Amino acid sequence: MTDLSGFRKEYIGNVLLESQMESNPMLQFEQWMEDAIRFGMPEPNAMILATSTPEGKPSARCVLLKESNERGFVFFTNYRSRKGMELNANPFAALVFDWHEMERQIRIEGHVEKLSDEESDLYFHSRPVSSQIGTWASPQSQIIEDRETLDNSFRQYEKKLIDYRPIPRPSHWGGFIVIPHLIEFWQGRPNRLHDRIAYYRNKEIWQMNRLAP
Repeated sequence: MTDLSGFRKEYIGNVLLESQMESNPMLQFEQWMEDAIRFGMPEPNAMILATSTPEGKPSARCVLLKESNERGFVFFTNYRSRKGMELNANPFAALVFDWHEMERQIRIEGHVEKLSDEESDLYFHSRPVSSQIGTWASPQSQIIEDRETLDNSFRQYEKKLIDYRPIPRPSHWGGFIVIPHLIEFWQGRPNRLHDRIAYYRNKEIWQMNRLAP
């Protein structure tokens, strides 16, 4: 087994004080996202999405945030995928943004709802045509025989959809929004005494608290 015990990073990040934080965590998120973009983080909108079955069996994967607004955090997927089916059965999720080079993380927990057909259509038709076709071609999360099966499916749908402009959005594909009740901002600090500022929502009121690292 590979010995990982010696891998250790010393954090030197700046102090994170409550007085520096926005009272609304969505505004604070926007500030940190803008910081990550200016820093040059590759795919700063990449986030870990954790879901679970009603029995509590978890799963996680990396997806892309496509919008954040006053309601929450938006991503798109195949509703028949594992995450789609788990969210349909148990509409709660957790998100993590890990900006390691910046010594920052953001952790989010919340309730999940489907976007409207109109919202999903709007984003679907903004995607490259090849990605739209791929949405039809891939039975996401299902077992397939081999790579050739997937490539053949893509070519078949490419022919079927050649005369469709715009290409229709499959009914099994669309958006979700994570409506947060917890947003935590983490800043790496020396001696593993990291700064953790968490916001908890009670109805429409956000309460800020400092957590021990």
